[in-house]
Amino acid sequence: MRKIASHYALIDGELVRNRVIELDDNGVITNIIESSNIDAMASVEFYPGILIPGMINAHCHIELSYLHNHIEEGSGFAGFARAIGAVRNNFTTEERLRASRVADAKMWDEGVEAVADIANDDLVMAVKQNSKIEYHTMFEHFGLNNLSTAPLRELATRYDRCSVTPHSTYSVQDAPFRELCSNEGALSIHLLESDDEALLYQHRGSLHDWYERMGWQCDFLHYATPAERIVASTPTERAMLLVHATRATAEDVATIERHTRNATWVLCPESNRYISRQEPPVALLRDMGAKIAIGTDSLASARSLSMIENLRQIGKICDAPLAEMLTWATINGAKALGIEDVKGSFACGKAPGVVIIEGADLQAMRLTPETTTRRLI
Repeated sequence: MRKIASHYALIDGELVRNRVIELDDNGVITNIIESSNIDAMASVEFYPGILIPGMINAHCHIELSYLHNHIEEGSGFAGFARAIGAVRNNFTTEERLRASRVADAKMWDEGVEAVADIANDDLVMAVKQNSKIEYHTMFEHFGLNNLSTAPLRELATRYDRCSVTPHSTYSVQDAPFRELCSNEGALSIHLLESDDEALLYQHRGSLHDWYERMGWQCDFLHYATPAERIVASTPTERAMLLVHATRATAEDVATIERHTRNATWVLCPESNRYISRQEPPVALLRDMGAKIAIGTDSLASARSLSMIENLRQIGKICDAPLAEMLTWATINGAKALGIEDVKGSFACGKAPGVVIIEGADLQAMRLTPETTTRRLI
């Protein structure tokens, strides 16, 4: 049995004082004690800072960890894609596995409890299966000439907590896109990461011109916008993770939010900064009442897989209270993955992990350049 306390704890979406989290030997919360005299309580471990449950990384590509520092920053979306194609075959299998193991261990130590992870194959599945982190793997269907989802669906059946998802609204033809959007399991779609994605549906822009030069035909351009395509292809009750959305408009958000209340918009500000110097539409999403979660993307497109760094960057572009932002990194991600009964918040009977935020400004309640996270349980 352990009793843990701090200056503040994230309880029911609020940062509150005078709480002691009591856990059994399996990390299950047995009691949350309110006391104004914590110093007098026996066997309480006190850590300066803010206690939060283990964080949920709602978008990651851990298999790309071997590309850390090998892709130039600020190359733009097209430049980033070209750079990956140019260097990804320069590494051995062991180098790829080792990089994923290192990244996984660091995420755990920094307090990540579960990950929505995108994969193109099962090379690093052993790393994830042996991890302390709970991974939900979404094998990514990709390619305008790739019409069969069967190979990835068969691959997904070999492992627990796996599904198949379309990569984006610009890289998958209509039949496989509709099939995958209607299936069960976690659904994660890269959405409106560049202006060219929206322009493609208007039959113009550099993405459209590239497809024309390559002789690739898109059978989905009868939809007016990427958002309308998602609405037309996805059952209203289907839970989905919509990732990046840096170029999403109010009309895009409204189109999807009118269709379903099960959409979670996953923001990855460090990746957006790294690739294109763009910012996620956090103010727009907040104003429209959309559900927000936080992801790190990959080490190909980020300096680190630090959840707190992504929150720190969001804090520079929006005025959301710290408590609200912390729910984006915890319970909102857990709800998006359907694991909120066990993870994502402090409540009796849950085993969400316990993380301490150190170095925050507890007077202004904001993150600082010195703020870090560290796992306690």
